[in-house]
Amino acid sequence: MKFLSDKAVERLRAAGDEPDLTGTRYRLLERVARGGMGVVYAAQDEKLERRIALKVLDEPRDDDVLANRERESRLLRESRVLARLEHPGIVPVHDAGTLSDGRIFYAMKFVQGQRLDEIIETVKPAPDRLRLFLRICDAVGFAHARGVLHRDLKPANVMVGPFGEVLVMDWGLAKILPDNAESEPRAAPGSQSLANNASDAPQDAGSTQTRDSTLTGDGSVMGTPGYMSPEQARGEVRLLDARSDIFSLGALLHFLLEGAEANGSTQRPRPLTAICAKAMAERPDNRYKAVSELAADVSRYLDGQPVSAYRENMFERAGRFYRRHQVAILLIATYLIMRALLLFYPRS
Repeated sequence: MKFLSDKAVERLRAAGDEPDLTGTRYRLLERVARGGMGVVYAAQDEKLERRIALKVLDEPRDDDVLANRERESRLLRESRVLARLEHPGIVPVHDAGTLSDGRIFYAMKFVQGQRLDEIIETVKPAPDRLRLFLRICDAVGFAHARGVLHRDLKPANVMVGPFGEVLVMDWGLAKILPDNAESEPRAAPGSQSLANNASDAPQDAGSTQTRDSTLTGDGSVMGTPGYMSPEQARGEVRLLDARSDIFSLGALLHFLLEGAEANGSTQRPRPLTAICAKAMAERPDNRYKAVSELAADVSRYLDGQPVSAYRENMFERAGRFYRRHQVAILLIATYLIMRALLLFYPRS
């Protein structure tokens, strides 16, 4: 008797788990990633002749009808949350439905690129990193305007494409704000928060996903240690609002500034330190009230203007003025020196 190797067994298991795309416009290409309740595949859209990503619900592993229905509902709710967020910095959803094998799926843009934590070492100048951060803020601020909290913002959930495009990924822990609850997709009886594995969204083929998110139901901890707000870490789900994501953005900004080169050195400027501190304040009331306020402070720093989070002294104000108008100041100084030389040393 010949025994199969572990790799052979794994290949057979993977083939057996492959979704049946019969009757759809999609042709399966390869498996990209596996998450907590679904698998992401690369597929070819035969009608539009483009590569897309299919997120397919895992085959039920038990006979609990209610639990299986909840999983289906959560996947559909995730697809509908993404579908309402039409923004260049958020992966668009193209289609959703049920396959011939009974599994729920949704189709979305196939994202190619690298995670922020993988690519950041190639981006050394602080201004370049801050511009990346502003694009992340733009996507998150848009989601907040549509009544959606991300709740798992971290470097591993941001993708940077080959042409510099920035995408905020993994909206599996998203929460609909109460004011938008009436437009939220309804869940199956007994379902809880939209809390599927945050590593479900696709990256490029062959990439790996992080698995450090703690996932539980409403009233418990969900998110990533080091990036989730104190109230989120305490499981105070009903109290979360935009300021919880702002805390995570502050932690993300702190990450981006580590090792960045600012003004020819790696020392972090005080205004940026103050921005991080305000975004990551222990009490939500002490943080920025909206993502737009945080982004505005970062933009003001980039433009050489004072930021609201930091009160400058006279010398810092003068130094900032000099850096902002350095060329003009040097030209004027040169002109004045030349005039002085002409006055004190007249031609003989």
